[in-house]
Amino acid sequence: MGSIKLNAVEKWYGSAQVIKGVDLEISDGEFVVFVGPSGCGKSTLLRMIGGLEDISRGVLEIDGRDATAEPPSKRGLAMVFQSYALYPHMSVRDNVGFSLKTSGVPKDEIARKVDEAAEVLKLGPYLERRPKDLSGGQRQRVAIGRCIVRDPTAFLFDEPLSNLDAALRVEMRYEIAKLHQSLKSTMIYVTHDQVEAMTLADRIVVLEFGKIAQVGSPRELYERPANLFVAQFIGSPKMNILPCTTSGGEYRLEGGRGGAFTGDHGAVHLGIRPEHIAVGASGSGQCDGVVDVIEYLGADSYLVIDCGPLGKITQRSSGDVTHAPGDQVGLTFDADRLSFFDGDGLRV
Repeated sequence: MGSIKLNAVEKWYGSAQVIKGVDLEISDGEFVVFVGPSGCGKSTLLRMIGGLEDISRGVLEIDGRDATAEPPSKRGLAMVFQSYALYPHMSVRDNVGFSLKTSGVPKDEIARKVDEAAEVLKLGPYLERRPKDLSGGQRQRVAIGRCIVRDPTAFLFDEPLSNLDAALRVEMRYEIAKLHQSLKSTMIYVTHDQVEAMTLADRIVVLEFGKIAQVGSPRELYERPANLFVAQFIGSPKMNILPCTTSGGEYRLEGGRGGAFTGDHGAVHLGIRPEHIAVGASGSGQCDGVVDVIEYLGADSYLVIDCGPLGKITQRSSGDVTHAPGDQVGLTFDADRLSFFDGDGLRV
């Protein structure tokens, strides 16, 4: 079992409140990612679950028992840090099995568990090497293997891929996803990289200034953001946010045109993803603009279009886009993909 529940959890450092009444339930076997900008409290919240930070107020339950005051060693959790924290003078085998050795586990059982973890993580050929002889990705797998042998209730990952280059991050994302599929263990993963969050998570917890802005599947957060913060944080490039007014079942853009509006109360912001905008002749669609910059990425191209009072709008096209900077264009929005937000930034 590996269920975790947070009830009105708070963290205070003197008079400064860092975590502001978080309520969250994580099911056994679920992969949950904490994501948010620097300083939002995601690593602090993870460390509170792991017991490395005290909980100022509220209750932490692990598998139904109150673990709020338990020391880390009693919680049955395993934590993987950004730094590998391997013993440089020990072999991979000794690093992976060290926690079992210090716990007095028999040698033959240690060897069996280390071999099982090495098979899962494809570390078999490296068991007799030392950390200095390994790549960054291999070292991170050793750190994960050290946790696997303990058979923890849940894994806690604190930005484990931040020290790796882009290619290794892609490789390790795959390894961690496959690890979750094979172990079926509860995993809580902290990252500032939304690509990691979108590709790994069953559910994403978006944090903003110590509060939960929204919890949901990657698709839910991408397609139906609950507020402007989530709308612009999730997605790359981010969602375009445009000023608008609503009246009589229609919305109207400042300096542009409009369309049907089905909200139950007024909106002042319209949101549209770059891939839900079509580029046509000037005078067509919801607004006009001038192509300012084209960012070519191979399979895709991003057009940054200056739309005057609406600001700059990013549009996603195929890589073989035929437009050029300075072209006058019209932008048509997919009517089924619009998001509207009120003056408080909440979804209408």
